[in-house]
Amino acid sequence: MKKNTYTSLLLMLLTLVLGSSCASKANTSENDFVTVRDGHFYIGSNEYRYVGANFWYGAILASEGQGGNRERLTQELDLMQSVGIDNLRVLVGGEGEGDKDYQIKPTLQQAPGVYNDTILRGLDYLMAELEKRNMKAVLYLNNAWEWSGGFGKYLEWAGNGPAASPSDWNAYQQYHSEFTKNEKAMELAANHTRHIVSRVNTVTGKPYSESRALMAWELANEPRCFAQDSVTKECFTKWIEAQAKLIKSLDKNHLVTTGSEGKNGCEGDIELFERIHAIPEIDYACIHIWPFNWAWLGKYVATIGEAIEVNGPESVVNSVERACKNTEDYIEEAYAKMRPLGKPIVLEEFGYPRDNYAIEAGSPTTGRDAYYKYVFGIIRESGKIAGCNFWSWGGLANVKHGNWQMWDDYTGDPAQEEQGLNSIFASDTTTLNMIKEMTTALQE
Repeated sequence: MKKNTYTSLLLMLLTLVLGSSCASKANTSENDFVTVRDGHFYIGSNEYRYVGANFWYGAILASEGQGGNRERLTQELDLMQSVGIDNLRVLVGGEGEGDKDYQIKPTLQQAPGVYNDTILRGLDYLMAELEKRNMKAVLYLNNAWEWSGGFGKYLEWAGNGPAASPSDWNAYQQYHSEFTKNEKAMELAANHTRHIVSRVNTVTGKPYSESRALMAWELANEPRCFAQDSVTKECFTKWIEAQAKLIKSLDKNHLVTTGSEGKNGCEGDIELFERIHAIPEIDYACIHIWPFNWAWLGKYVATIGEAIEVNGPESVVNSVERACKNTEDYIEEAYAKMRPLGKPIVLEEFGYPRDNYAIEAGSPTTGRDAYYKYVFGIIRESGKIAGCNFWSWGGLANVKHGNWQMWDDYTGDPAQEEQGLNSIFASDTTTLNMIKEMTTALQE
């Protein structure tokens, strides 16, 4: 059976099983922007709460160049909509020559101000498709991490020397801590922001500032100051404020947020998290939660009789309880800071590995499903989280290699990570059914 035929049959079957889309809220006008009032999101007069996905490769997939596949894009959007996913977090970046194995390919900005117009037109196409479906996007414009270039590449372009390897964590932090203190690097990043925020969509003919598919602009993926000293933290805060003001000067219709991980992305300084989100031009707060990356999976689970190896194979299932408790504590601490400010919180990244750290589509997700169920319960019942974007959407990708190779299908896992570890595939029916139940509950 040809791959396209198999993919189409699978999509039809899943749509029948999961039912039709519940993404559109009753009495919600598709012509309204997302706004914030009293700690909640609204579209028109209706509160907007959502379950969304991270879909960083959306603009590349929507392009007509290398890496593009518009047939797959349409199928992915249809499948996401069938389970009620109506919010996508998408990268508008990729800086540099793309000459490193761990970086995304192709890149959007190959040199300062030199753009791959094929990808930009792909972004236009994606946004037009989202408008048709009454779906929303959060577009992030930079990255603190090396997998798309981001801070490190802007520093290189500013003449700061070769970026430090992520394998040397101390050197990496020291190098990247210079970003918000380097005027040239920040200027280059600001130029990119101006270029994108001021763009006119070549498909719809409308400026991005008028797009109903756009929920928010995000300054960067997981921006950090990468240092503990007060001077760097102050520079970091000023950069957040300057970028937010720049975006608001170009687009008064859409929300702006930081892209922060929360306390862990603020060098463990919850006061810094509060400070950057108290900036008037920042409309809502975001946090990320990574039980595996943060070593929450392992021997400290109180209900387990014997020690479990930290991040060992058995820990994925057996450490769910500890991961859930830490997740609750992390959300509570952020909420305590944001509630007085009247700003919503979005859990815009959270992931959990497949059982035994498997990467194959269709492999068991017992631990993940249990963790997702807990997170969805917090969102549904506590009112402390206004929306979420799980990490991440793999959909119909056909994973050929453990490490991404040109031009493998894109999964939700960037090139430097095992392909499939954190991705939700079309064959993960138990997880998709849980998402469907959650999005349905949010409409009630």
